[in-house]
Amino acid sequence: MIGGNITAILQKKTVGSADPIGECEITWSDALTLTGWLDLLTGSAKHTEYSAKLEESTHVFLCDWQSLGELTSENARLLIGGTVYEVTLIDDPVGLHRQLEIYLKYAGGQ
Repeated sequence: MIGGNITAILQKKTVGSADPIGECEITWSDALTLTGWLDLLTGSAKHTEYSAKLEESTHVFLCDWQSLGELTSENARLLIGGTVYEVTLIDDPVGLHRQLEIYLKYAGGQ
């Protein structure tokens, strides 16, 4: 058992029908609550030519394995303490069903 010190909410994206100008409404709903460990993989902060500061970081969230059903990196995001992370990969190492490694990209506190 991995345990952990962080509680995260894995959310599923639902795309609604298009409005009159062709934009689809996207809604996020809570799908699973996970307990695990969050670790930084890479990170940097830089300034653009317009003096805007950009934070870029990638992370991995490790937790005990559980079935995710229809959740994939294409339709999921992770919330940790109000911070939104884009899911880039969900891995079940070697297919052993012992842990999940969820690779993330920082997307801001939206």
